[in-house]
Amino acid sequence: MKKLYPSAAAALQGVVADGQLLAVGGFGLCGIPEALIDALCDSGVKDLTVVSNNAGVDGFGLGKLLETRQIKKMISSYVGENKEFERQYLAGELELEFTPQGTLAEKLRAGGAGIPAFFTKTGVGTLVAEGKELREFDGETYVMERALVTDVSLVKAHRADKSGNLQFRLTARNFNPAAATAGKVCIVEVEEIVEVGEIAPDDIHLPGIYVHRIVHNTNPEKRIEKRTITEKAGA
Repeated sequence: MKKLYPSAAAALQGVVADGQLLAVGGFGLCGIPEALIDALCDSGVKDLTVVSNNAGVDGFGLGKLLETRQIKKMISSYVGENKEFERQYLAGELELEFTPQGTLAEKLRAGGAGIPAFFTKTGVGTLVAEGKELREFDGETYVMERALVTDVSLVKAHRADKSGNLQFRLTARNFNPAAATAGKVCIVEVEEIVEVGEIAPDDIHLPGIYVHRIVHNTNPEKRIEKRTITEKAGA
């Protein structure tokens, strides 16, 4: 099966649609599928529920989809660097399912592994556990969390071969593998494409069986997040 597509827009065509549940890889701005997010923005699909560790920043990453009002709900663990996200949420315009970071990672991993739910102590006694089943094991209380299986996963990897075997680079190997396995359809953006066999078996971080479409983005912007502080007089 041919997996390589000529553009991000072509890779999304016939796959994304209004009202879908999407998983998007990345952590902060590290390892986000920039070209695929831009193409998703241009596609005009709306009423999306997006599973991602965070919601990008204003004007970049998933922040672009917030500005165009294409996202109706976020399932995230960290949302503190996006003013538009804050505005929409406080105004009641955006739904948020706030999920502890480790729980979110496990919900995606479990979904990809065919595990429908799991129990964790994280969130017990907090808002996170409200409305969820609680159960005791060995005298300790646990909350049941449902796994996530998404309609589409958008993922960033460093290198792929033409069969879709993926290699991630450094900390960009964060939520991307779990997001990839959780999707019924997985679309991957990569910086390098090589022939089958050029990636050593021990260097393959995710096998191509999980990957359906590949886009070559040779020059990602790769923005970094910078700390901002208030300047003090006389400093």
